[in-house]
Amino acid sequence: MDTIPTSLLLECHESFSVIIAHLANLSFAEGKFPTRFKTASVTPLLKNPSLDKSLSSSYRPISNLNFISKILERLFLHRIQSHILASPNFNQHQSAYRPGHSTETALVQLLDSIYHAADNGKATLLFSLDLSAAFDTIDHSILLHRLDHNFGLTGSALTWVQSYLTGRSQVVRIGCHSSGPSTCLAGVPQGSVLGPLLFSIYTSPIAHIAQAHGIQQQQYADDTQLYVALSPNSMVTHVSALESCLESLQAWFCANSMTLNPDKSNAILFATTQRAQSLPNQVSVNISGVTIPLSSHVKILGVVLDPRITLSEHTKAVSKSCFYHIRALKHIRDSLDSSMIRTIAAALVTSRLDYANSVLYGIPSKYISRLQRTQNTLARVVGGSHTPNRTSNLATLSQLHWLPIHDRIKFKIATMTHKAIYTCNPPYLANLVQWHTPSRNLRSASANLLSVTRCNISFGARGFRSAAPAIWNSLPSNVRSCETLTTFRRHLKSHLFHSAFATA
Repeated sequence: MDTIPTSLLLECHESFSVIIAHLANLSFAEGKFPTRFKTASVTPLLKNPSLDKSLSSSYRPISNLNFISKILERLFLHRIQSHILASPNFNQHQSAYRPGHSTETALVQLLDSIYHAADNGKATLLFSLDLSAAFDTIDHSILLHRLDHNFGLTGSALTWVQSYLTGRSQVVRIGCHSSGPSTCLAGVPQGSVLGPLLFSIYTSPIAHIAQAHGIQQQQYADDTQLYVALSPNSMVTHVSALESCLESLQAWFCANSMTLNPDKSNAILFATTQRAQSLPNQVSVNISGVTIPLSSHVKILGVVLDPRITLSEHTKAVSKSCFYHIRALKHIRDSLDSSMIRTIAAALVTSRLDYANSVLYGIPSKYISRLQRTQNTLARVVGGSHTPNRTSNLATLSQLHWLPIHDRIKFKIATMTHKAIYTCNPPYLANLVQWHTPSRNLRSASANLLSVTRCNISFGARGFRSAAPAIWNSLPSNVRSCETLTTFRRHLKSHLFHSAFATA
């Protein structure tokens, strides 16, 4: 798609930056996006190896765009993003494509709400929604109207977005074969810089619909979770409110050219064992005359959640995936030097062990041990050790300077706490922690301690509002006093490393 190779643009950036800047200024001043940059080359990527390759729905259409066009998009995004995110009409619980937000922060906030409800003696009924081909069905006229009336984008800025959306075309390429050009009458390109923010703007009314029905919600791109806390006395009322909210959302989706994916929409009831016994045996959600039974587990943003949130299935799936790659590493171990094997191990295995590991805080120790055995096996492969005993495992982890699973969880939560305190991102986590203020003048007033949230049951203590202060306050004062994230992470790892291997 690039007339000029990207490598040449980067190597000669001093010369090309002046030309690109002039092009961007003309584009923004006239409110026009260059026509020659509106063509995309779509590469179909299989979503999952287990899917039927003969079905078009099994593929994700990724648009390859001109490099300069992406620069223009990023410059425009930089100009309007702060304005859009500060608007009260933007969904503050949309965690995708926002600085300081991630799938993990979304999961932590969701689970904190569930744990907090359980601590107050309530169960949580959750309905997970998934939209079909969400990015490809956006109605351009509705999006432009929403930008104008809901977010105050007017003048040349709105004209530029209109020019960016209209007149686009795409071709599909598979290997050396290519289809003819096809005009894009709806949607935003997947793989573009501006498309994700435009999608978030388009779906922002979902938050207001949920709020109007008294339902909590959490979004990451097109993955939406609606949930409500309920007790035996209020169960019928709250289930009815959830069903009413789902009907309103379904009507909104139809009016906005979007549709639900029934195959990926699930309902699940989270509760402690004691609370579950006091609830009716048959709980279901009815939407448009169709009854959705409760699932035994649901996968949200890559994490498998069960009704008791033991994360048994999740840790099993993670361990299985890791061992698949560990076995492959064994075959090539002797062909790689120590630096290369550590890099590959981090990319293929450690990244899986670390993904969303903050949600593992407080789960039964046997499931943490499952992941620890996985890490121990990886360490022996990387370190070249073949003696599977506890002493050698600790020694190998120490030599590799790897924190054990339990300490990696604490490291992640402490890091998220530091970001929430000093950057206030994401706001929904920052609102859950606050500095400890003693009732009278004490030395602890300057100790950088957080206020501890008291819990009625141990299950509730797993939430971020309780786990974050507990872990933060357990750190030495020299670690807590670090204001920059880089310094904090360095001191934090040193502290956890010495604590973990003090007796190794």
